[in-house]
Amino acid sequence: MPPKWIFEPLDKARHNRAVFSCGKEPLDRYLQQQANQDLQKKVAAVMVLTPDGTTIAGYYTLSQYSIELGALPQTILKKLKLPRYPELPATLLGRLAVSSRFRGQGIGELLLMEALKRSLDQSRSIASMAVVVDAKDEEAKAFYVRYGFIELPDYPDRLFLPMKTIQQMFEL
Repeated sequence: MPPKWIFEPLDKARHNRAVFSCGKEPLDRYLQQQANQDLQKKVAAVMVLTPDGTTIAGYYTLSQYSIELGALPQTILKKLKLPRYPELPATLLGRLAVSSRFRGQGIGELLLMEALKRSLDQSRSIASMAVVVDAKDEEAKAFYVRYGFIELPDYPDRLFLPMKTIQQMFEL
């Protein structure tokens, strides 16, 4: 019987962070050593996906963010009819990782969709015009591009997805 996946905030007392391994040392180290501190300091919300309340199949982090107006392509500014504020509110999808043990089961997509849906829901009470990611490598960049993320011209590893696009994804 397949596991029943549950998304929940990271809980250092229940979730086994020590054995998490996605094969990317900075992402493993973050979850094992830094995530709890970020939670306590309120600089990142860390959500885990678990099949049993203990095992971490994957995780992602969300934080508030802002995008400088000049970083956005003019075509996007016109298309979205954004105001000309010096900075625009956004949500940062800071990290997203899938345990090697659960690779090949669609967990990455599940994590991304949950993060986008949570970001959309939160944008209704705390303004956010897009979700921003910093792709750690070409594999991550390709992953995000498959879901419609757009490169910021002056920051080739930084991508964004307008909240209007996210809203359309979940209206289907």
